[in-house]
Amino acid sequence: MLLLGYLYFRLAGEAYALVSIGLISFAAVAQFAPAMLGGIYWKGGTRNGALAGLAAGFALWAYTLMLPSIAKSGWLADDFLRHGLFGIELLKPEQLLGLGTMDNLTHSLFWSLLVNAGAYLAVSLWRRPSGAEASQALMFVDVFSRAAPVERGVAAFAGTVHDPVFWRGHANVQDLLSLAGRFLGRKRALSLFQEYANSVGVDYVERIAADAQLVQFVETQLAGAIGSVSARAMVAAVVEEESLALDDVMRILEETSQIRAYSQALEEKSRSLEQATAELRAANEQLKSLDRLKDDFMSSVTHELRTPLTSIRALAELMRDDPKMDPAQRQEFVAIVVTETERLSRLVNQVLDMAKIESGHGEWHSSEVDLRELVAQAVQTTAELIRERGAKVIVDMPTRVPTLRADPDRLMQVMLNLLTNAAKFLPAHGGRIDVRLRAGPAGLTVEVQDNGPGVPEEQRSLIFEKFRQGGEPGNRAQGTGLGLPISRRIVEHFGGTIWLRCEPGRGACFGFDLPWHRDQAPQAHAGHGPAAQP
Repeated sequence: MLLLGYLYFRLAGEAYALVSIGLISFAAVAQFAPAMLGGIYWKGGTRNGALAGLAAGFALWAYTLMLPSIAKSGWLADDFLRHGLFGIELLKPEQLLGLGTMDNLTHSLFWSLLVNAGAYLAVSLWRRPSGAEASQALMFVDVFSRAAPVERGVAAFAGTVHDPVFWRGHANVQDLLSLAGRFLGRKRALSLFQEYANSVGVDYVERIAADAQLVQFVETQLAGAIGSVSARAMVAAVVEEESLALDDVMRILEETSQIRAYSQALEEKSRSLEQATAELRAANEQLKSLDRLKDDFMSSVTHELRTPLTSIRALAELMRDDPKMDPAQRQEFVAIVVTETERLSRLVNQVLDMAKIESGHGEWHSSEVDLRELVAQAVQTTAELIRERGAKVIVDMPTRVPTLRADPDRLMQVMLNLLTNAAKFLPAHGGRIDVRLRAGPAGLTVEVQDNGPGVPEEQRSLIFEKFRQGGEPGNRAQGTGLGLPISRRIVEHFGGTIWLRCEPGRGACFGFDLPWHRDQAPQAHAGHGPAAQP
């Protein structure tokens, strides 16, 4: 359209003012008036009538107004202006049929609209409107008179109702019920028909009048399930309206496919949203748990830091205020300060180790490790701590085990964590820790078992998480709750697993497995026996 407008401006624009070009365009737009007004106020109009009127109107507009403007611009011979088409005076474009008392614009509008409206009326009256055309006409012509209160007809289903659109054909209630049952389900179809019967004032479905209103109701219900085009076609087939053409079938298939694809997409979106909601809910609960753990950790760390610092400060002030203190007592105080300082160092190192390991910046120095020697060294290191508690350690290991590749310092850290953790929960009298080492086809297994109260069942699944500590909330041993999580990270780094086994009345047994990482598993050495360390 833009190109045609520009072309006309280049051809006739120099001979006409802008306002004249606008009036010519207005005359062209006016050709749509008969079809538009007829569609709004007249029910008998047809599609072919509208097309015929538009074609005739635009032809007269072009002949009586546009072509003369081009001829006057010099781009077209003006013989037909002076002598008429084919030399017939009555066919002069600006004095058609001898009508020369009007200006050019009014003259063109008169003839083009007259022919336009005449062709629209003649072709529409020549052929009756089809069912679809009549239905569309009623929707526009009776748009205000068809509105009705909620109480009428099928208002219960739509909120407001309308009188039935134009429809011709023969319907049967049972046929329509069967059709609805095929797509909506027999039970739902019966329920809808019964509600419809109640709304129109009858008691039974069999007494419903098979009129246009029922047909429209069934079509509306089916449209929500299979689409409007498919619903219209199915109802038309049942009520013996128009037969389905190939184009109709193709539209039905296309619309049904689109509806199914859209429905599947909605279901997938719904499932995704439900899954995302569940994940967000779980993440929120985890964040709440971590927040509580953070508070517990801060409280625990603050307590662990305050206790040795208070002891160190008190002893340091005593030694400062009493220069003449007995050397033996001073030496005892210095030893306590050193012990508390080492305790602070362990606390800080645990926090730093956990941070480094989790961030992937932990330092690992792997070499061949004799786990038997490492376990014996760990037992010896903690022997004094266990002896102070009046307990004993029973070591059960083979005389020799194959070496495996790991970081000996990290594995020593794991053993010390397990041994000191076991020592915390020993009973006041008769405490015992069993340390066992086994070599198998898959790797080595180390177990550290105490005869303490064990780990409550509700805490067993959480004992290896950060900041978790075993025991009753009001009677927990000192510590930050990082020893076991650090041990788990170390063991998992070397491809192993750490675990907990609890049996009623037998305390807690912590252990870990380390794989060989070799093509052939070594043979376990049979000679082993328990060795007790008081």
